[in-house]
Amino acid sequence: MEKKIYSALTIAGSDSGGGAGIQADIKTMHSRGVFATSVITAITAQNTLGVQAVHCVPCDIIAAQIDSLADDDFNIRAFKIGMLGTAEIIETVAAKLRQIGGKFGSCVLDPVMIAKGGAPLLEKDAVSALKRELLPLAKVITPNLPELKELTGITVESDKDAETAAKILQDAGVEAVVIKGGHGETQICRDRVFTSDANFVLENSRIDTRHTHGTGCTFSACIAAELAKGADLTMAIKTANQGIYAAIANSPAIGKGQGGVNHWEFQKI
Repeated sequence: MEKKIYSALTIAGSDSGGGAGIQADIKTMHSRGVFATSVITAITAQNTLGVQAVHCVPCDIIAAQIDSLADDDFNIRAFKIGMLGTAEIIETVAAKLRQIGGKFGSCVLDPVMIAKGGAPLLEKDAVSALKRELLPLAKVITPNLPELKELTGITVESDKDAETAAKILQDAGVEAVVIKGGHGETQICRDRVFTSDANFVLENSRIDTRHTHGTGCTFSACIAAELAKGADLTMAIKTANQGIYAAIANSPAIGKGQGGVNHWEFQKI
């Protein structure tokens, strides 16, 4: 009997250095046994030392990519959204997603705003568009602590702060919120998870390494891949947490700056 291969989709920017964005997403999805498709929203010139240039793809081309993938050629069962860049792109993607209904399955939203090296990847005036247009479409959102503050105005200093911030996002339409703890300062990294069924915390020892480029992209891509295979949301999040920890711990240490993680590790979990 022919093995059933499920498809997932990444809507994001291209990283010429291969550590983040579309490249990281495809590596992760394939490592989890899922066929990856893509809609490229931006082309970046970057390496491990930083982002040197960004060129946003015209909105009509972004819309055409979505149309092509929605044409019943692929059995896409889940998708993630990463770098969108501008309010116009956000509005284009959201309009297309509403137009095609639930054809792409569950949405994992990674609200990409700033690159690891500090370069802005989302225009300031686009944050309100992201909240207005995409939060109601997302099954799960995966902000880090700075992104969470941009989205909710809350600085997380306690579990209560995290709960309050998550409630704001859930009230806006998101089913589940994963507040990533990588930007915290404690020796234990805590990912706080809020779903419609339960709240829980995933803890890992902080790894002393500069090679963490693309962790957010990779984490959200793994969740999408697991959802595409039919995993329940809690298990998908736990698998992504386990995978990203191993990927950071066993980084190939490529580059003179902030290198990417080891996507091969996702084959082992």
